Amino acid sequence: MTSPHTPRHVEIRDGNRTVAAAEVTTDAGPEGTARTSLRAAAGHLPPGRRADLVDTVMDLPEVRSSQRLEATVPLGDGEILERLRERTTDAVTRPAGSTVLLDATIPPPRPPAP
Repeated sequence: MTSPHTPRHVEIRDGNRTVAAAEVTTDAGPEGTARTSLRAAAGHLPPGRRADLVDTVMDLPEVRSSQRLEATVPLGDGEILERLRERTTDAVTRPAGSTVLLDATIPPPRPPAP
């Protein structure tokens, strides 16, 4: 796990091309807030690549151990926003210039299936 205030860079690649990326920081402690800025490359991307980025961010140990999420997403990126809503609860969004800010609760990890 990285230091709480040290940004972690996450990338989704398609061959040699980075198609989506995020920066992630977290507060110390289990009641902390994870903050992330997510973005995808310009142009057409295969369906699901933006959702893969959200899943990768949400599955980071430091994000899973946080209670809140603050995310910055490019305005109009419906795939990222929809996946964030699927992976969080109580999501509230608001526009901010060319981005959307999302504040949400990170649900506790589910117990493993039997």
